[in-house]
Amino acid sequence: MTELILKPGKERSLFRRHPWIFEGSVAHLNGRARPGDTVDVIDDNGRRLARAAWSPKSQIRARVWSFDPDAIIDDAFFKRRVAEALARREAMPQLAGQEGMRLIHGESDGLPGVIADRYGDTICLQLTAAGPDKWRNAIVGALVKATGVARIYERSDSDVRGLEGLEPVTGWVHGEAPEAKLSIDENGVRLGVDVVGGHKTGFYLDQRDNRLLTRDLAKGKSVLNCFCYTGGFSLQALAGGAASVVSIDSSGPALAGAQANLATNPQLDASRAEWLEADVFEALRVFRKEGRRFDLIVLDPPKFAPSAAHADRAARAYKDINLLGFRLLNPGGYLMTYSCSGGIGLELFQKIVAGAAVDAGRDARILRRLSAGPDHPIALHFPEGEYLKGLLVQAD
Repeated sequence: MTELILKPGKERSLFRRHPWIFEGSVAHLNGRARPGDTVDVIDDNGRRLARAAWSPKSQIRARVWSFDPDAIIDDAFFKRRVAEALARREAMPQLAGQEGMRLIHGESDGLPGVIADRYGDTICLQLTAAGPDKWRNAIVGALVKATGVARIYERSDSDVRGLEGLEPVTGWVHGEAPEAKLSIDENGVRLGVDVVGGHKTGFYLDQRDNRLLTRDLAKGKSVLNCFCYTGGFSLQALAGGAASVVSIDSSGPALAGAQANLATNPQLDASRAEWLEADVFEALRVFRKEGRRFDLIVLDPPKFAPSAAHADRAARAYKDINLLGFRLLNPGGYLMTYSCSGGIGLELFQKIVAGAAVDAGRDARILRRLSAGPDHPIALHFPEGEYLKGLLVQAD
């Protein structure tokens, strides 16, 4: 077996059970390994520490499959890990009956580089690293065995694959495309899912609980949903009895999808919905000039900072959008503001939002910290898994 030898002192992160081994931690490789091959991780004293997937073109040179140095990485290993992940979710009462759910959440489920989202009888699978790319068939087989789904679509087309030296891979890897368009029932609202061409794996499952909170807050309120995509927050606000909902996105196709979603929910009052195709920053500046105000504002922008290297530029964008949000918020109103940028931590994000409130001349308080739902667990030893952070803020 090929051995990955660590530099002195670089074993400490493994003792803390962090699953990433960076390029600068590697002394050398004893033997030869192709991308995705399993290697033994050994410290400079010769102690065997873990078994990991080798990725020679990535700054993350290896991702740990198991901290048991005697673990056998084979088809049975992936069957066990998938079954364990599903069992964790089945034990959570709040996930019961959800048609849309994340089944595998990468490192936090012991499967680095593997994302699997279920939409009814369809799974969308994303493999972002060399290890799972090598074990594709085993992972697909494990998912089919554990769930019995009719089909699996692979959406391994994220930019991070390029950092691994991997080409994009998309297509049906189990079953065939459904005859009808995919959709899920999310807390009483029917929402379309596009696993082939939609964002991420076709939908933003991580915001499910926060969309439900929006519904709970929306009764009788004027709501502004920024970066609305296909309208998940908007439709839940309508379901909660919002007086009006203005939804903005720069993507015409996304707005068309949102309006199609509204049309499939006849119980919702479409006359209370306004859709605006525009740059959100520019649209909010226009609203300010017009003197428009709202009782509840949702800011769920795209990833401004994919890594810490982009944090400064992203911080300015988050400051700008939250400043505009506070200036459009009625006294006593609610701001639900989010960041999905891995390069912006929760502490920094709170400082940015606080700075925006000060510049807007608003006193405000945090009512709740918001995050992804329980189907997106965060391993204690892998804080990088907490990419989505949010705040529910009330302003005077």
